[in-house]
Amino acid sequence: MSLPLRWLLPLTVSLALTGCSTDSASDAGTSVDSGTPLDSGTPLDSGTSDVDAGPGDAGDPSYQDAGTGGSDAGSDAGPEVDPWDGGAATLPENSDWLTPELYSDCTFVLPTGTPVTDCNDLALFDRSACPAGALDTLESVGTYHLRNRSASGYVTAGYGLTLPFDGGPGMLNGRPLTQQSVGPGSFVFSSTFAALPPYLPARDFTFVGCTRPEPRRVNGCFVQCTDGKVRSKGTFTALRPSWGRGESESSGGLVLQSEAAVPLGFPVDVYVAKDHAYVVGTGNKSQAGGLAVFDVTDKAHPVLTKRIQLPGDGYWNGVWAKGDALYIASVSSGVIVYDISHPADPQYVRAVPGQALAVHTVHVQGDRLYAMAPEPASQTLLFDVSSPLSPVLLNRVTVSGEWGGPHDAFAYGDRLYVNSTSSGFVAFDVSNPDQVQELGAYVFDGQYSHASAVGTFAGRTIAFEGGEGVNAHLRVLDVTDPANMRLIGEYGLRPEFSIHNMILRGTKLYIAYYHEGVRVLDVSVPPKPREVAHFNTFLETQPGRDSGIFEGAIGIRVPGDGSVYVVDTARGLLIFNEL
Repeated sequence: MSLPLRWLLPLTVSLALTGCSTDSASDAGTSVDSGTPLDSGTPLDSGTSDVDAGPGDAGDPSYQDAGTGGSDAGSDAGPEVDPWDGGAATLPENSDWLTPELYSDCTFVLPTGTPVTDCNDLALFDRSACPAGALDTLESVGTYHLRNRSASGYVTAGYGLTLPFDGGPGMLNGRPLTQQSVGPGSFVFSSTFAALPPYLPARDFTFVGCTRPEPRRVNGCFVQCTDGKVRSKGTFTALRPSWGRGESESSGGLVLQSEAAVPLGFPVDVYVAKDHAYVVGTGNKSQAGGLAVFDVTDKAHPVLTKRIQLPGDGYWNGVWAKGDALYIASVSSGVIVYDISHPADPQYVRAVPGQALAVHTVHVQGDRLYAMAPEPASQTLLFDVSSPLSPVLLNRVTVSGEWGGPHDAFAYGDRLYVNSTSSGFVAFDVSNPDQVQELGAYVFDGQYSHASAVGTFAGRTIAFEGGEGVNAHLRVLDVTDPANMRLIGEYGLRPEFSIHNMILRGTKLYIAYYHEGVRVLDVSVPPKPREVAHFNTFLETQPGRDSGIFEGAIGIRVPGDGSVYVVDTARGLLIFNEL
């Protein structure tokens, strides 16, 4: 089975960057962003911005203390602030591609390229500088997210260690451990990854812990061997996630009203219309994805009314509704249209544009439907949906120099802002769909532009742009002049985790922040976003959790009915009352 687009795109970036270097990315399917945090907060994947925002709709901005490189946003709204006058300094772009210092003084003694008989031989690790007793109280269970820094400074991420709570054998990225000694006094494990032709040969990994800089983090050193030689070595940091900054479960008036399981394997997005929540999923090893329909008339007791799955078409990643039409982003069929005139019982109508096309997300503004298709040709499709059940293809747009593919987009007035992953955050004039013009872009090294929302503040057009991957976070951009977009603010949390989706409502930005749960920001002063509420949806002990970095709050909608609807990858549909 081919890798889902959500993981395939970071892999493409990784391979393009690493080439055949022996000190390069060491696993497939892992994003290759680098290492040091903006702050000790947390900055992921498929998302669709939610608001049919037109001129004058403030939308949702995001990032915390502007200019500090991602300040730690507290959940206390704090004192009232003066109205923004539209002025803001341009901040330097420091990129997400940061090279951390060595995580540990531990080292594998053999040089890269040297023949090695046994990659798991602990005698080849110099741990003389590791402090005695550092790991004495370490537990033998839990999940860890690892970041590796090679000897040359290259950083890879996406490794997940799972040590089951029932005491079963551990796994590294779903592969069995070949050596496992994790517990009081020891953090040692090994695993073998099969070859991934034509890109990667078989690889043997060994990780050895050395220090414990904080209670739920272990630092140490690692080695990767291929064909009997040392291919890469360096240091690592392993985080066992919990609620960051010693937080409580919630603050700021987000109250959980209900929680409903979603029978789709891996749920990712939700749209709310006609007192029904339409949840789509990409599926997992146990079951295919599809559509789950919930009657949410009584938000304290949502009722599953229907589940829809199509044979051979089980990766549905985005959803939107207009009138009696429901639009679903399918990795196989393009955009699937359902009739929801009877909202509890959607009926299949057609798939557009009538060809095999991998659409990742969809977005609607007015009578225009936009479909972002990374494959096979990295294009954004424009449809006329003045007759919602009969979309008419108007044009296909590709970013100049495109090579990463569009992930998401946000339409605002006559402009379409495309999150074009590695090609940046790109603005188009779509006033004439027959002659779409590219107006400008915000681009930096190591970018993986993922989701956005746009609004007007103090006469300025402000975009809130979120990336995915290590060190990714929220950027606040002044895009009034799209040919000269400026960074004016930022907000970020722990560097291991990133934003998946966001919704702008008035002067509040609602963020689905993976492991960091739901974050609500006051963006009335865009250069200085303030966190005013949060709800931590993630715990490693919850059924269905694994060690992936794309876990937790992933989809979010704020339809204006007083509730916030969130999709959590393991818990399903969560409905919050916002006090």
